[in-house]
Amino acid sequence: MHHQLNRLFAFALASTLLPYAAIAAEFGDTKPMRPISTYSIVARDAATGELGAAVQSHWFSVGARVPHAMAGVGAVVTQSFTEVSYGPLGLKAMAKGTPAGKALKKLIAKDKNENVRQVGFVDAQGRVAAHTGAKAISEACDQQGDGYTVQANLMANATVCSAMAAAFEVAEGDLASRLMAALEAAQGAGGDIRGKQSAAMLVVEATRQDNPWDGRLVDLRVEDNPEPLAELRRLLVLNRAYNLMDAGDAAITAGDMEAANRAYAAAAELAPGNHEMVFWRAVTLASVGDIEAALPFFAEAFNAWPAWRELIPRLPAAGILPDDAALLAQILAAGADE
Repeated sequence: MHHQLNRLFAFALASTLLPYAAIAAEFGDTKPMRPISTYSIVARDAATGELGAAVQSHWFSVGARVPHAMAGVGAVVTQSFTEVSYGPLGLKAMAKGTPAGKALKKLIAKDKNENVRQVGFVDAQGRVAAHTGAKAISEACDQQGDGYTVQANLMANATVCSAMAAAFEVAEGDLASRLMAALEAAQGAGGDIRGKQSAAMLVVEATRQDNPWDGRLVDLRVEDNPEPLAELRRLLVLNRAYNLMDAGDAAITAGDMEAANRAYAAAAELAPGNHEMVFWRAVTLASVGDIEAALPFFAEAFNAWPAWRELIPRLPAAGILPDDAALLAQILAAGADE
């Protein structure tokens, strides 16, 4: 019975796609037009100015096509029968100061297939705009609020957008946490009628950067997973842990050992058992002369993954540890008796 239903759905979807193939042929578009069914959100955090986009779909590698963001400029999602160019072209327009609504309107006007598109824009001032084409597969919706827009197509029911909006508005924490809450609410409301497969999240800084690839605070993709949102949440926690490691390194560079140790300890709490974090914490402490603090962490790392010992003699040539035979011997002896 299950296989029969799958065949029936495949036939129905193929029949649905025929008109879109005809549309593509009519306008000389040789690219395949497939529905990247999706629920997504783009938003600006009013407190920090951070901008972000998050998405889940029953389609492989949704993060490669749907979400786009640029620090200090804006964020875009482009879905349904996706035209990826809405991302870079929308960001280019907003980077020149064009408001989100006007930027989207201009691109829609040039798109002969706008009736199958679904797009959401937010700019650096928190202005939002969305477009859901008349032929986006139902249930399809979009809903806007203060500094955000949510959009969805091919949903199990018509409540997904309202669930996302409500969750985003009441969620606490930073922008990434609130985006995550919106995605989880969408799934809780029924989500994609076909199920779950991939997810992605982008969060960028409020400040414009010289290079468009800079200023990314979160850049995560789950390409293919039976529980993409659970995996995205796990990766988000790990992302926070690595950001804390970076903060610890920066604090050491600034001479603030107390702040560094707080950051390293917080990272270890978020990623218990991550021996690479332990190893590089030890290396950083040793490199600034705090060998007594470093040795217990070297011992922990060596016991968890003995190959770290082999790396120690290679680090002086790279300028990461002092070229001091006595120091290296002391490090290599750490944990040897445990």
